[in-house]
Amino acid sequence: MGLTEATTLIGGNDAHGRGGVRHRVSCQKDRFATIALQMSGIEVAVMIAGHSPAIEHRAQDLGIKRCYKSPKKLEKYQEILEETRLDDEEVCYRGDDLLDGPLLKRMGFYVVPADASPEAKEVAHYITATPGGKGVVREVAERILKSQGKWDTVLDKILGTVQHYSWWGIIRGQ
Repeated sequence: MGLTEATTLIGGNDAHGRGGVRHRVSCQKDRFATIALQMSGIEVAVMIAGHSPAIEHRAQDLGIKRCYKSPKKLEKYQEILEETRLDDEEVCYRGDDLLDGPLLKRMGFYVVPADASPEAKEVAHYITATPGGKGVVREVAERILKSQGKWDTVLDKILGTVQHYSWWGIIRGQ
């Protein structure tokens, strides 16, 4: 399972639209990567500290069925393991700061973006070349799928499907 904190999928950047309405900016490369992971049988989940309609909408838009809300990440993570019957070694977690600290030492594969805190980088298994919200999921997904020998198959599926259907059809199973 790929478990990520929210800024990975949404990005930490805000934009302001008409009337000063705040929007979260997301990365299309991460959209592709999320789809690729799910197509290969790897479930993607999101963990957020509190209520965020933008993040919940983005998760739903990407077909992510597990969007967890809890300021107590370690307790929620333990519940997730029990619910999914996974072991720590089967989870890839992407975090970026001290708040993720208690989780870091438990993960099978702990990833931080290039702009993570020094403390998070110290314990990471992998530091991406890209900063948070700018293609981190894409970079990590490719690494995971290549290591499992699934990358070429997923690309063939996606490229073959794109010729006949839209990305939205892929996400929604159409």
